Amino acid sequence: MQIEFIGAFQIFLGVLARFWPVWLAMAIVMGMSFNFRRKLGLYGQLYDSGVGISGVLICFFWLFTAIFAARIAPFDPLSQIPVMKDALPGAIEPASKQIYLFGGDKLARDVFSRMVFGSQIVLIIAPAATAFALMVGITLGLPAGYYGGRIDAILSFLANLVLAFPVILLFYLLVTPGIMDTPIPYALAGVFFLFPIIFFTVLFYTRFKARPERLYLLVGLTLVIGGWIYAGLVFNADPLGIVAIDPNQLNIFVAVVFASSPGVFRIVRGLTMDIKTRDYVAAAQTRGESPWYIMLWEILPNARGPLIVDACLRIGYTTILLGTLGYFGLGLAPESPDWGTAIKDASRLLRSFIHPALPPTIALMSFVLGLNLLADALREQSMKD
Repeated sequence: MQIEFIGAFQIFLGVLARFWPVWLAMAIVMGMSFNFRRKLGLYGQLYDSGVGISGVLICFFWLFTAIFAARIAPFDPLSQIPVMKDALPGAIEPASKQIYLFGGDKLARDVFSRMVFGSQIVLIIAPAATAFALMVGITLGLPAGYYGGRIDAILSFLANLVLAFPVILLFYLLVTPGIMDTPIPYALAGVFFLFPIIFFTVLFYTRFKARPERLYLLVGLTLVIGGWIYAGLVFNADPLGIVAIDPNQLNIFVAVVFASSPGVFRIVRGLTMDIKTRDYVAAAQTRGESPWYIMLWEILPNARGPLIVDACLRIGYTTILLGTLGYFGLGLAPESPDWGTAIKDASRLLRSFIHPALPPTIALMSFVLGLNLLADALREQSMKD
C-alpha cells in the first residue's frame, strides 16, 4: 500500500495546530498572571525576569499538554496500524487520512501521540512524589533540627543510611519484579502516605486549638479527604473509583519518595538549626508557644524559599530518574508511553530510524530545562527577600 507524505513546513504547522488548547490556556493564564503579578507574591515576581518567564512558559506548556493530551493526540498511544510501522514523519495513515506527524515506531504506533500522553505520566508521578517526599522530609526534619540530641542522631543516621546507597542501584532494588510482587511497596506506601495526614492535622491543631469550631472543621476535612485518598492509593478501596493508581506506578512512586525524603530531611534539618536561633523564635518561646507551633508557624514559613527551589530541582531529578528507569525497562509496563520507555524502544533501531527517539528525548530535556530555569528564578527572588 502506497503511503503519502506531507512536507516539513506542513508538519510544523500541523504540530502547532494540534497544540491549540495549550496555546489558548497559556495565553489566558500567563496573560492574567502578568497583569496581576504585583498581587501574586513569589509567583508574580517570576514575571520580572526573562529566566522566570522562560521557566514558567516551558512548565505551563507541559502541564497543559498533560491536561489536554486526549484532545491534542490524534491517535491512541497504544493503537497499532501495521502499515505505519517505522513510518517517516509526515506519513498519512491511508484509512483515516490522519497524519503521523512525528512518524511511527517499530510497533506502528504514533510517536507524536505517545510523546503527548507520556507527559501525563511524568506530570503525575514527578510532582506528586516530590510533594510526598517534602511532607516526609519536613515532618522529620523539623524535630531533628529543633530538638537535636538523640532524636536528631537517630533520624540523621536513618537518612544517611538511605543516602549511602547509589540512587540508581536503590531504584533498581525497589522496582525489580521480585520486589513488586511482595507487600513491601504497599507497606512503604502505607507509611509514607500517612505523613501528609499527620502533617496537616498537627498544623491545624497547633494553629486553631483555641478555636474549636474552626479546628474540628479543618481536622475533620483532613481526616476524611486524607483517609479517602489513603484508602484509594494504598488499598485500592476507593468506593467512587476516582483515587486509584496502577501498581507499577505505585511502586515507582514509593521508590521516588523513599529515595528523595532523606535529601529533603537534611535540608529542613539544616534550615531549622539555623532559624531556631532567630529572635522571633525566642519571642515565640517566651510567649509560651508549643514546640510544634514554633516549628510549623515560625520556622517553616521562613524556610520556604530554599524548599521551593529544592522542590523544582527535585522534580527535574525525578523526571530524569523516571526516564532512566523507563530506559532500563524497570517499573512501568513495557507498552507505557512514558518518555524513558519510548527512548529505549527507539534506541534499538537508532542507526536505521532516528525520528522515534528525538521527540521523547527533546520533551524530557525541555521539561527539565524549564524546571531548572524556574528554580534559578526562584532562587534569585528568595535571595532578594
